[in-house]
Amino acid sequence: MNRTVLIVGIVIVAAIVFILFAGLGKDPAHIDSPLVGRPAPPFSLKAVGTGEMVDIEKLRGKPVVLNFWATWCGPCYEEHPTLVANARNLQPGVQFVGVVFNDDEDKIMRFLAERGTAYPTLLDAQGKTAIAYGVGGVPETFFINPEGKIMAKFEGPLTTEALQAELAKAMR
Repeated sequence: MNRTVLIVGIVIVAAIVFILFAGLGKDPAHIDSPLVGRPAPPFSLKAVGTGEMVDIEKLRGKPVVLNFWATWCGPCYEEHPTLVANARNLQPGVQFVGVVFNDDEDKIMRFLAERGTAYPTLLDAQGKTAIAYGVGGVPETFFINPEGKIMAKFEGPLTTEALQAELAKAMR
């Protein structure tokens, strides 16, 4: 056997083993958000039910929990009571905001009537805000510090423990 071929083969196999080993324990669907540590993208959206415009810039001065969700999302349905309960306990010191995209306002109103609400729910009718935040699926939640910088992103349904752990990052 040619010694050069053997050495090249060993190097290639070692590189593949290293790459596979480095990826162990990582969620292949999870991508770290490049927005963490940067200012939250600005937006102004209409609140469901009231039509009032809510501008993220005007929420500075306190931490913000920004949750992207949809009525057709099963994990969002399960997560919603956790968000409502925590919003009731933590407001006014923490501002919670829901952003719904790819959905109908009548469906959103029925969802909120059934599951409850304690914070503004905004309609991202064209999905531009979700795109600006790099939302890949719902639910996704961003934790923004009082200065308007994104401190953490959580993918999937939040538990109270996870919400409070991520919120602590925004309160530092």
